[in-house]
Amino acid sequence: MNEVIKLDKVCKRYKMGDTIVEALCGVNLEIKKGEFIAIVGPSGSGKSTMMNLVGALDLATEGDIFLGDKNIEHLGESELAQIRGRRIGFVFQTFNLIPTLRATENVMLPMFFQGVSDAKQKERARELLTKVGLKHRMDHLPNELSGGERQRVAIARALANDPEVILADEPTGNLDSKTGREIIQMFIKLNKEGKTIIMVTHDLEIAKLAQRTIKLKDGEIVK
Repeated sequence: MNEVIKLDKVCKRYKMGDTIVEALCGVNLEIKKGEFIAIVGPSGSGKSTMMNLVGALDLATEGDIFLGDKNIEHLGESELAQIRGRRIGFVFQTFNLIPTLRATENVMLPMFFQGVSDAKQKERARELLTKVGLKHRMDHLPNELSGGERQRVAIARALANDPEVILADEPTGNLDSKTGREIIQMFIKLNKEGKTIIMVTHDLEIAKLAQRTIKLKDGEIVK
């Protein structure tokens, strides 16, 4: 397996008033292409900070982060935006769907920003919604869908530009346990199809379904 993500001596500090908060401290991590990783740890351990750094949503204070052969710490915002749009798909706890757009239109949105034609956007969106079991709900608004259905739309949207990496931040956090397990089974299936999955979760039972678990505490990897 090839290395898809590498963190080398990564630190992230935030300034809060007169106080410096060290969210991550000297983190080293290698993730291979095709792995399914769960990141766990107590609140404030640095899980979301790590996710933001890996997803090129934020930059490290110290250290290097590689996505493939690119050191994303040395890229400008326009290049980072291209990487986020093409190589990484995001799934969030709160779904982050646009309430005024139908399911199909929410899935089309990432493709619009990559300059894909309207016809191809629509075709791909309908194909992906069918893949996640929502063929009959394509034209519904988010408030007409259940929590599990909204998360399925969010997964379809994350797959829109066929990214190599899916970052899922507490993807089952707003779902009941049965629906949550259905969503995790969907990630397992995507992983078997070749996607690299990195999931932050507080649910240790869910984490057991990943191939490898990374435990954070006080900004450091402890397991």
